[in-house]
Amino acid sequence: MILPKDAPKLQHYLLKQRLKIAVLGGGSWGTALVKIISENKRTVHWYIRKQADCDYIKKHQHNPRYLNGAALNPKRLRISTDSNAVVAAADVIILAIPSAFLKEELDRLTVDLRQKIIFSAVKGVIPESMLIVGEHLHKNHHIPLEQIGVITGPCHAEEVALERLSYLTIACMDRTIALTMAAVLKSTYIRTKISNDIIGTEYAAMLKNIYAIAAGVAHGLGYGDNFQSVLMSNAIREMKRFIKDVYKMKRNINNSAYLGDLLVTGYSTFSRNRSLGNMIGKGYSVRAALLEMNMIAEGYYATQSAVLINKKYKTRIPIINAMYGILYEGKNAARVFAKLTKKLN
Repeated sequence: MILPKDAPKLQHYLLKQRLKIAVLGGGSWGTALVKIISENKRTVHWYIRKQADCDYIKKHQHNPRYLNGAALNPKRLRISTDSNAVVAAADVIILAIPSAFLKEELDRLTVDLRQKIIFSAVKGVIPESMLIVGEHLHKNHHIPLEQIGVITGPCHAEEVALERLSYLTIACMDRTIALTMAAVLKSTYIRTKISNDIIGTEYAAMLKNIYAIAAGVAHGLGYGDNFQSVLMSNAIREMKRFIKDVYKMKRNINNSAYLGDLLVTGYSTFSRNRSLGNMIGKGYSVRAALLEMNMIAEGYYATQSAVLINKKYKTRIPIINAMYGILYEGKNAARVFAKLTKKLN
């Protein structure tokens, strides 16, 4: 797709055009997004890394590795292991590949991404560039910020599979693009709202995973609900300070894209980041807990990224620093949390 240079023409194009959608990533969140979009009677071009998984989905109508209970309609899917073919066939690309592997996948693409609208559904920083996905796409692939968007929660893929009422925030600087994607993702069990804070919402999606690990550690150590409430209230204030220092604009940190996503990730039994923390709190080594997980816990990588990013801003982040000590410096979780409790209020 060649985007019209004139903004009114672009708006008209988006409103009238039947945009072709692609999803890159065969994990739980990628599968959930494919389910939502295809159920809205749209064909979805879907990149999955392994041919065996592609064949299985076509035959059995569900993903063998993630969200087994989510029924998929193969007639609406164009599944391929060729990421370039998938990207070339679509106007809008949704990235749902874990941040630790995203640069490698992006570097394989030969299609001109500047001619695409790209939405990030990734919850972390790209380690090689220390940038959130939107910033990485803009600086390294020269994609205009107006063509970059973010899909964020609060929303667990597992509840999408169960078709429980869920909410998505669609962030993009271009309001028409945001509204168009909100319409694409809206369904009987998905409600959508839009935002223009593409930087803040993506940083919030990264940071909430760190705080979810902290909540899990606290639970594993035996701290109760009273402490958890204090931990989460301090976490949202810490998130507000961090995001404000990184990208200052008018935003309400109590909105669902920030506070809501933090709460569901910190408290839900579906949260893999909370599960990772819970194992560490119960005595697992970090390495053993990571090996036990059958899915990637983005908060592990996000913790190191946040600490490195904060060397520039020097924001007060006691919870993130505490988690860095546990996850990367081998510090004893019980002793770290005993010190952290004195810094919270």
